[in-house]
Amino acid sequence: MTGGQVLLALLALAAFAAALRRGPGMARKVAGDAGQSLLRMLPMFAVALPMAAFLAELIPAEAATGWIGPDSGLRGIAVASVAGGFMPGGPFVTFPLVLAFAKAGAGVPQMAALITGWSIFAIHRIVTWEYPVLGWRFVALRLLAALPLPVLAGLLAEAALTVLPIPLGRP
Repeated sequence: MTGGQVLLALLALAAFAAALRRGPGMARKVAGDAGQSLLRMLPMFAVALPMAAFLAELIPAEAATGWIGPDSGLRGIAVASVAGGFMPGGPFVTFPLVLAFAKAGAGVPQMAALITGWSIFAIHRIVTWEYPVLGWRFVALRLLAALPLPVLAGLLAEAALTVLPIPLGRP
């Protein structure tokens, strides 16, 4: 287990202990809800994780390193920022794709920009939720206000790497 997994396990145990303090009925309900969520998520993991492995083999390393590799600099950060907005789906699709890019040779700052671009500019979410609920005026204002954030995240990640070098795709 990685440190992050241990931390999540400890937090889950602490939350379960808090539920148990409220009574055995609450603890059973929490455990049942958690089990149901796990059963819903397992099929997604069963598809998403092999997809990441297949994509990692299919994405040409030259393309990944050329466009969003560690030496692509600000251009790679900008490309990753825009590409992130066009990545389809939720985290079960996106993070395996990001892992595939990482294994193909993408840079850490570029992946920070990609994930931030996906988080802020996900076109599928804008079209299906944000515009219908909040309207184009709000969408345009939010996008304009958030425009520099993915690039800024990539630049900050690049600066942080000088202090804390980390390999990408490794927990």
